[in-house]
Amino acid sequence: MLEQEGFEKKDFDDIADVYVINTCSVTDNADKECRYLVRRIQRKAPESFVVITGCYAQLKPKEIAAIPGVDLVLGASEKFNLVKHISELAKGDSAKICSCDIEDVSGFSASFSMNDRTRTFLKVQDGCDYNCSFCTIPMARGKSRSDSIENVVAHANAIAASGVKEIVLTGVNLGDFGKGADGNKKYEEDFFKLIKALDEVEGIERYRISSIEPNLLTNEIIEFVSKSKKFMPHFHIPLQSGSNKILGSMRRRYKRELYAEKVATIKKLMPHCAIGVDVIVGFPGETDKEFKETFDFLHALDVSYLHVFTYSERDNTLAVEMKDVVPIHIRNERNKSLRNLSYMKMQYFTQQHVGQTRKVLFEIFEKNGMMEGYTDNYLRIQTSYRKEWANEVINYKL
Repeated sequence: MLEQEGFEKKDFDDIADVYVINTCSVTDNADKECRYLVRRIQRKAPESFVVITGCYAQLKPKEIAAIPGVDLVLGASEKFNLVKHISELAKGDSAKICSCDIEDVSGFSASFSMNDRTRTFLKVQDGCDYNCSFCTIPMARGKSRSDSIENVVAHANAIAASGVKEIVLTGVNLGDFGKGADGNKKYEEDFFKLIKALDEVEGIERYRISSIEPNLLTNEIIEFVSKSKKFMPHFHIPLQSGSNKILGSMRRRYKRELYAEKVATIKKLMPHCAIGVDVIVGFPGETDKEFKETFDFLHALDVSYLHVFTYSERDNTLAVEMKDVVPIHIRNERNKSLRNLSYMKMQYFTQQHVGQTRKVLFEIFEKNGMMEGYTDNYLRIQTSYRKEWANEVINYKL
């Protein structure tokens, strides 16, 4: 966006005219991280403009505007007008807040990363209509909206023309694709139709599905991926808890039995498939019994790795009013326990493939004489740098 208007991208540690900080609201460190980054910028480049956007900016714009050094706070509906707002800034004025009412969010703005890696992250969906009791995403990103299949395919063709070999499809609730730019369509298009269309795009060798809810991961999607030469055998499926009681309190739209069925279906069709899991520990009401249910469920499940999140209270959510709050030190202990389990899961999954030859897409970057890449099933590979392997899919013996 900025590069098209004549701006040059700089590393964060370099001196720049404008610093844009894209914030998150999923973890509880957004405020601390934002303040820390602004202070760093103030010390090294006090005359530079500082722009804050993202979910945290949408949820708490006044709080962010009060941080010394912040010049502009952009809500979800205005972040794509960044260049226009920058041109109107004057250093020393009070921080400007632009359109931070989530009701102002309408339409879908496509975006994809370029020029950095051999893979591109292509946003095809935004917003969420779910009402999970712990989550602020609907308040930060608005209702579920998505691009059209025609537009996504056009973007994929443009990405292919740039030489990128892999596209990662992203969205807030990716499997909910098909509601249209204003979120009011009744699934004339859907995610299954999208991936079938993308599979026909020439020049893209790999696709990955970033994350998809278990209740939206249909068997036809799984079967299609198992037969596709372009969609990689890799799923990331949020679980959040292995206890049906806690899943109910979280207002999730499935039970653990459905999750286990999806994993079993994937592994039956693709035994080599990588499966990642999101899980939250320390949710209100999670006693030792419920946590053990989660641990034992994940221990028995044929998954490859876990992304473990410690529950943190969020304003304006149902969960913040719930009783039986889990003490912080217990939340942290449970997080550590599941991270240890994740390490063992990943070690076991990796060991299963030693001696196999798998296709690896290597990055273009060299660091200390080394290069890295990922197999089709998301095993990270590091090896001595070879220029002819950069941005190429190589048959590599593990």
